[in-house]
Amino acid sequence: MNRRDFLKSCALAAGGAVMSSSIVKAAGLALSNKTLKMRVGPALPNIVFIMADDMGYGDLSCLNPGSKIPTPNMDRVAAGGMTFTDAHSSASICTPSRYGVLTGRYCWRSSHANGGALNGTDKLFMDTNRMTVASLLKKHGYETACVGKWHLGLTNTAPVDFDNPPITPGPNEFGFDYWFGIPASLDFEPYLYIENGFPTAPLTGTTPGSGGAAFYRAGRIAPDFKHEEVLPKITEKSIEFIERHQKEQPDKPFFLYFPMTAPHTPWMPLDSNYQRSRAGVYGDFVTLVDWSVGQIMKTLERYNLAENTLVIVTSDNGAYEATIGNYNNGVSTGTPNFGHEANYIYRGQKSDVWDGGHRIPFLARWPRVVSAGSTSDKTICLLDLMATCAAIVGEELPNNAGEDSFSYLPYLQGKTHTGPVREAVVHHSVNAMFAIRKGKWKFIDGTGSGGWSTGGDSLPGQIYDMSTDPEEQNNLYNSRQDIVTELKTLLELYKSQGYSRPM
Repeated sequence: MNRRDFLKSCALAAGGAVMSSSIVKAAGLALSNKTLKMRVGPALPNIVFIMADDMGYGDLSCLNPGSKIPTPNMDRVAAGGMTFTDAHSSASICTPSRYGVLTGRYCWRSSHANGGALNGTDKLFMDTNRMTVASLLKKHGYETACVGKWHLGLTNTAPVDFDNPPITPGPNEFGFDYWFGIPASLDFEPYLYIENGFPTAPLTGTTPGSGGAAFYRAGRIAPDFKHEEVLPKITEKSIEFIERHQKEQPDKPFFLYFPMTAPHTPWMPLDSNYQRSRAGVYGDFVTLVDWSVGQIMKTLERYNLAENTLVIVTSDNGAYEATIGNYNNGVSTGTPNFGHEANYIYRGQKSDVWDGGHRIPFLARWPRVVSAGSTSDKTICLLDLMATCAAIVGEELPNNAGEDSFSYLPYLQGKTHTGPVREAVVHHSVNAMFAIRKGKWKFIDGTGSGGWSTGGDSLPGQIYDMSTDPEEQNNLYNSRQDIVTELKTLLELYKSQGYSRPM
């Protein structure tokens, strides 16, 4: 079965019909950005960016035929749009990846260059004068919202004083009209909801934390905060934003940035999700992520918004595979991972510079523009949201914004290219190891994973032909010094000049 037929079968299994080719594609779309705006009508498309937390490429059944997790709603998104099979986060862990999404710039160019993640009380490191995707779209008439996990620091002092609001600067200062969410990952204290800079309840309690599959750290907690309710709560708030927008500003487009809190630990599926998968409690938690995607899609359909809404479903980095399978419904088993490969065939996991750390699912659905059931093997990066949104609204990015962002709008339009949109993509691990991918070649500037995975040879660098060795098993460092020289030179150029896109 070819990939297109497989995607169609996924949609049928999910109970949804496969969309026909988009009306724009049927008309033979080959348009400039300004023409695109006229073609889609007086209103620019709504944009919904759904980013799961630590969900691997192999978790989705539409990407991994051997997945042990049913994902019917994400399968429907894939069947109704375009699946990118070579998509990457700009880093292999939370904070730097999210910085890249919002700014179109590698995080290692910022003051937070060490590759790690912030905690829940760290101060903001982003420059409030820097353009973000939200501020760009707001300038073009979009209502903007950030609902979910922020994890980029808050206020200008550390530790953040959550007892004396408003808690600013934060998402509202980066172009978001509305913000509801939590400061960092769901296992980092303090545990509270913040809405437009104000806690919804004070931090009056403490929690001893939790272990096992439901791991989260001890710390302060608000009385209205329950870990198992967070994903349903932010899903509800995302839906409320869409509904409120349609009631109050239906003639304006909207941008919803929905950074989920799952399937990052603690793994806490609802009772209705238990044993929905064959991958233990982790797999059950992924089915809750899939449910959330389905709720967003149903809302768009209910308000007749699906046709002209670009919906992207992706993840901030690869899955953390070290503990997957060690817990069966919360009980430690020490058994293998149920035969489920969360990062599919790709080596490594979250934190690593190997592809398992940063190759991610990436589904894009926009019926007016994107052909249903289509795929792209072109290399893209989460950084590219900035340039893509700029292309949609017809704006040329200034030199001090989106320095590493390339537009994948031509791919969405189905245009034929003689070469790739982006020359190369840089990978960065939790321990600040660099790699660079150009075409089929990947160069890693160091030994091992650069993250939490062990193994690897003792050579000073790594070269892999990703077209024949996507599992990164055959290091050609000694035999392809020509490629080492070429890619290391390009990597150093990107690092020294401060940008990687044409200026």
